[in-house]
Amino acid sequence: MRKFTVPATATVADEENLTDAVWANAERFASSVSFRRRVDGGWVDVTAKDFAKQVASVAKGLVASGLERGDRIALLSKTRYEWALLDYAIWAAGGSTVPIYETASPEQVKWILADSGAKAIFVETSAHRELVDGLGEPALVWQIEPASSSGGPRAAIEEVTALGAEISDDAVRQRAAAVGAEDLATLIYTSGTTGRPKGCEITHRNLLTLIRSAVTEFPGLMQPASSMLLFLPLAHVLARFVQCCCVYERIALGHTPDVKNLVAELAEFRPTFVLAVPRVFEKVYNSAKQKAHADGKGFIFDIADATAVEWSRARDAGGAGLVLRAKHALFDQLVYSKLRAVLGGRCVAAVCGSAPLGERLAHFFRGVGVPVLEGYGLTETSAPATVNTEKNVKIGTVGRPLPGVTIKIGDDGEVLVKSPGVLRRYWHSEQATAEALVDGWFHTGDLGELDADGYLRITGRKKEIIVTAGGKNVSPAALEDRIRAHRLISHCMVVGDKQPFVAALITLDAEALPAWSAEHGKPAGVCAADLIDDEELRAEVQGAVDDANKIVSRAESIRSFQILPVDFTEDDGQLTPTLKLKRAVVAKDFAAEIEKLYSS
Repeated sequence: MRKFTVPATATVADEENLTDAVWANAERFASSVSFRRRVDGGWVDVTAKDFAKQVASVAKGLVASGLERGDRIALLSKTRYEWALLDYAIWAAGGSTVPIYETASPEQVKWILADSGAKAIFVETSAHRELVDGLGEPALVWQIEPASSSGGPRAAIEEVTALGAEISDDAVRQRAAAVGAEDLATLIYTSGTTGRPKGCEITHRNLLTLIRSAVTEFPGLMQPASSMLLFLPLAHVLARFVQCCCVYERIALGHTPDVKNLVAELAEFRPTFVLAVPRVFEKVYNSAKQKAHADGKGFIFDIADATAVEWSRARDAGGAGLVLRAKHALFDQLVYSKLRAVLGGRCVAAVCGSAPLGERLAHFFRGVGVPVLEGYGLTETSAPATVNTEKNVKIGTVGRPLPGVTIKIGDDGEVLVKSPGVLRRYWHSEQATAEALVDGWFHTGDLGELDADGYLRITGRKKEIIVTAGGKNVSPAALEDRIRAHRLISHCMVVGDKQPFVAALITLDAEALPAWSAEHGKPAGVCAADLIDDEELRAEVQGAVDDANKIVSRAESIRSFQILPVDFTEDDGQLTPTLKLKRAVVAKDFAAEIEKLYSS
């Protein structure tokens, strides 16, 4: 049993809470830019003084509406400036925020509202309001976007602010000051990959301690001169945590909900660092490679690709030699600078979480000049428990524990966490709490390895372990990550539980498929459904499978695969909002395809 601890560097006094940074920034750095807000097609600065004033005004309205200290207030919206404003205003009014993904199903919304006992909810759109009104609770519903430009309810910020016109500044500051470190800051419901979502009680102390630990570990990224464009859902704990870090450290923060326009938004905003899930980096890489090959520059890109990876690997083995340095410098001008321009041209690093990135892709981006710093955590750990930092990084791992965190590997390989960020308990579930928190250790359900230097490598998930008919235990994650790195492949799910061999369901990337089809002389306009039995396509996918099989034993290797005519989607319930597979749903939806893999 291996264990590794990093000594604590941060403390939080009992009277502190997350809104303290808002008031302190307004008083000491009033003119500093806290946010850059998208308004009428342009970016408008919001100073620390402006933000504090808006937080106080909305908090007054919440107090005037009858909401009391400790009340839960739900927030159902895409990532946008108002999300941040409302979150801090809820805290300032003494409440706790219950985030709901804007893509949540009616059943999920109903469950979260009922289970949390939310007294009020902020929704983004008229469609959201119609959904919540149909549920009949809670009684207080405010809509962030006005019903129309000419009539209907006022926008939520304006409406709630008007409610609090008679409340004094002193009254709301006293309400905010009464909130302590042990008070509930947020009730975050797990994504529900394996069942009904559970509410995780996260306190102000949980978040504040990790924020202070994180900013000391990232002195280059997290400083007032930095900026960040946030596009992950703020209902996800990692995006929320990073937003709080930005407010705490006075980092100019922008929001964009539409990843379809992400490249244009990044070019305008020009952030110094970004936060993303692995699929975003896979898309950037695959799109760049596809474009280079389509423009007749594929040979140059492939050499630049190999050089970036070789240069990055050399950094871990004493540094690049003279010839490699010269090649790297040449391709920096020809290729890498253009890739950095896709991220706005000023991005010096990226933070990645939610799923493994893949070792080769991590080396590629470091070689390009944008190191992707992977970390590990769960909703239950208030986001990060381990992380690769600017100084301490080991590609292929999810980093070392944050200060104050201890990681232990159990006898069965499970990753156990003891951290100031671990949730207080599961809401309304003593049994789930007792099962997950044992003797102060949070049982993550993930499998991992811890090296002598304290770097953690996640190898799989206990509940996802496949046991073949021959008794071989197979962890699907490594195989899936390797296959998904191929430019043509969107998703992969390994199957084989109680079966004679391991197989896989594979979906194609709709954006990459047209270019591949043109390269191979396929008719224009063909889609995945037209090509699932195409010999050339199957040979291409087989190459990706063969590459993945190199990292496992023969007994664990994928012997057969089925290309699906459609992709897995969040709308169909097969993916979580952070693009994790809901294996049970996929297995049910494609039961016939799985049966075909073995019957043939």
